[in-house]
This record gives sequence, structure tokens and C-alpha cells, in this order.
Amino acid sequence: MSATSVPNRSSNRAMHHETFTPEHLMKLYEITSEDLENIRAYGKLVTHRVGEYVEGFYQWLRTQPEFDDYFSDPHKLTQVQNLQIEYWKDFLRAEVDAAYIERRRVVGEVHARIGLPLPTYFAAMNLSLKLLTEVMYDGSMPPDVYANTVRSVVKLLHLDTSIVVDTFSIQTSRVIAEQSQTLMEMSTPVTAIWDGILMLPIVGIIDSKRAQDIMNAMLSMIAQTKAKVFILDISGVAVVDTAVANHLIKITKATRLMGCECTISGVSPAIAQTVVELGIDVGNVTSTANLRDALTYAFRKTGVEIRRLS
Repeated sequence: MSATSVPNRSSNRAMHHETFTPEHLMKLYEITSEDLENIRAYGKLVTHRVGEYVEGFYQWLRTQPEFDDYFSDPHKLTQVQNLQIEYWKDFLRAEVDAAYIERRRVVGEVHARIGLPLPTYFAAMNLSLKLLTEVMYDGSMPPDVYANTVRSVVKLLHLDTSIVVDTFSIQTSRVIAEQSQTLMEMSTPVTAIWDGILMLPIVGIIDSKRAQDIMNAMLSMIAQTKAKVFILDISGVAVVDTAVANHLIKITKATRLMGCECTISGVSPAIAQTVVELGIDVGNVTSTANLRDALTYAFRKTGVEIRRLS
């Protein structure tokens, strides 16, 4: 399938590595100058029939569940069809240079942006090969020449597909990483509840990755605010085992090195019993049963006195 819209140019392109040059890719897919000549010669026979390709392709595409999602707008559909015609004319010119590679990367970026499933893309390319080498072919070539030409077309089609899929994967991975970062920030909401006092409630499961994220968020806020007390509330933590306890101890030690005391609140009887049974040395870790006790301790450490108004 071709691009569905003209994308914004991005400075972040896939396959920047120096090995992914046109020369390297042609060698990787065993595309020779003879193959390119075969495709160009074939292009002279079939380019004028590219309209038949579009007709056959969209007969198939209309049977796919994605059609209504992406092509319900007639104007957009026309735009896509025109871009697709240009895509295959470009393919049949077989000028595989840096600009050609870049145009294929753009297609991958667009497919990633619109969320087109890769199985649909592979099915579309498989159909495209059939339309290109069977439906559009007029039967004028000697059998051996035609066979060689089809092999050449398949090679270049594989090269095209690899660029699109590689770019698609990189763009998708980038989006997932950005979403993970956003979720991490949402799951570690460090809050300044008073001058010199920070708090972070933890809910769910703590693994090594999340423990590192928590530590990074805590230390960053301590450095920004010069906080003296940090309350780490674990009342929402589902399970505390040896690994979790060790993560918590490391976090308290790291905050102490920053000149800030970490108090762990929300230590339930079950958690306390588990820690004791596991024989974990909590050292000088300060802990409280609930957030109220932790706040009272933090106020006392920072010289804050809370009085009830009479």
C-alpha cells in the first residue's frame, strides 16, 4: 500500500546506519543492474495499465475491515489512489538511489502514524505483486525473459517492504517508549506537600524498572526543592517480598545521600510480618503505620508545629 497522505518531514528517519545505503540494500537483496534493467523494461509494458492495478487493488481493499476506518472520505480515497499510482510508477522506474530509499521510509512513517496493521500491509503487497505481474501483464515476453523479470520485481518488492516495515517498527517503538515514559511519570507523582516535605504514594507492583524510575523521580525532586523529608507511602503496594524490600532500602539510602530523610509510611501488619519472616535487614529505615504518623514525623523533623484553632 502507498502513503495515505503527504507526511510532515521528520529529522528522525529510520535506518540511518551507514550500512543501510542503496548499495548495501541492493547487495543484501541481490539486486543487480540487470534486475533494474528488467524492471524498467517491464515498466514500459505495464505502466500505462496502472489504472487496472488501482481497480483490482481497491476491489480487494473494500472487503477488508480497515477500509471504512481509513477511506470513508471519497476525497481522501482519491488522494490515496493518486499517491499509489505514483508509488508504482516510481517502482517501475527502478532508480534505487538515496531519494528512492527516503520515499519508502516516508511510506513506513505514514503507515505507523495511521496505525495500519502490518498483516494488512503484507497482504496488500502480496496482492500488489499478483496484480503487477499477472493482471497488468500482456503476455508479450518470451517465457524465460518473463520469469527473470518476475524474479527481479520480487527482489525490489522485498527491498521496499523491508524499508517500510523497518521504519514502521522504529516509529511504533518510539511511540510506545513515549507512552511508557508518560505512564511512568503518572505512576510516580512526587508532590510537595509542605516546605521541605515531599510525598510519593505508590500503588501496584514494584519491579526493578519501576523502582529505578521511582528513585530517579525522587532524587530529581529532592535536588529541585532541597527537601529534608520524603514520605514514601506504600499502603497501595500489593506485594512486598525480598526484592521489593531491597528496592525500598536502596531508595532510602539514596535519599539520605542527598541530605533528605526518607520515611516509609503505610507499613501494614502483614507487610511488617513478611519483612521479619524474610529476615530482611531494614537498617536505619524510618517507617510508620500510616500517612498521618508520617506527616507528624515530617513536621517535627522540619520544625513545623500544627495547632488546632480554638
